Amino acid sequence: MIPRVLTVAGSDSGGGAGIQADLKTMLALGVHGMSVITAVTAQNSLGVQGAWELPVEAVRAQYRSVVDDIGVQAVKTGMLASAELVEAVAELIGGIDAPAVIDPVGVSKHGDSLLASSALESVRTKLLPVATVATPNLDEVAQLTGVHVESEEQLRQAAAAVLEYGPRWVLIKGGHLPGDAVDLLTDGSAEHWLRAPRHDNRHTHGTGCTLASAIASGLAKGLAVPEAVTAAKEYVTGAIEAGFGLGGGIGPVDHGWRFRAGA
Repeated sequence: MIPRVLTVAGSDSGGGAGIQADLKTMLALGVHGMSVITAVTAQNSLGVQGAWELPVEAVRAQYRSVVDDIGVQAVKTGMLASAELVEAVAELIGGIDAPAVIDPVGVSKHGDSLLASSALESVRTKLLPVATVATPNLDEVAQLTGVHVESEEQLRQAAAAVLEYGPRWVLIKGGHLPGDAVDLLTDGSAEHWLRAPRHDNRHTHGTGCTLASAIASGLAKGLAVPEAVTAAKEYVTGAIEAGFGLGGGIGPVDHGWRFRAGA
């Protein structure tokens, strides 16, 4: 049977990030994607014009509908908006035996807030402890831990601070640092440094969603965490290089870049 991956995240009406990016990534990587929508956004290449979170009951009902009938081999989370949604989703994920990739989304690519400040403690104490892999970027690391990373050497400090909240693995995304795009994956013991050339392309909307979904897809296929993350890094690097202009602002990464490259 085709591996099944569930994304629990917000909808991006522009199609570059959120649920839409997750499902495109899953299709491109050969798994069956399913969704629990937590919020609806009015969003385009210029930013987020509005956001409306769904009731906790609606999120629970979507989750149970999928998990109880179809089942999942991996779960990925994105925009959860409020403390109530964070805690409900953490409880749901904790009740199944499947790897979970937690992308602690705080702000959009354009700087728009996607998580209430009152929800940060719930992310720390409820959501991160159920993560197989947590994938914060440097802004999210600062939000959650107070650690501000300005150099590659500080990625270890950031990883240690996030691991204190209980995820089995953490992937600190160093894409905002100068030089090559370097990320650090660690469980507090083993370290895996992932490097890729930085592409001169500003169309990077949906990068974090795409990477987390690619990791979840690899885990659903049975890959170990380091192998799943390495494969996901390769996929998202190609998607960034092939990203295209859409609208008048920041365009999306290209989730179908391998199809267009003939790979």
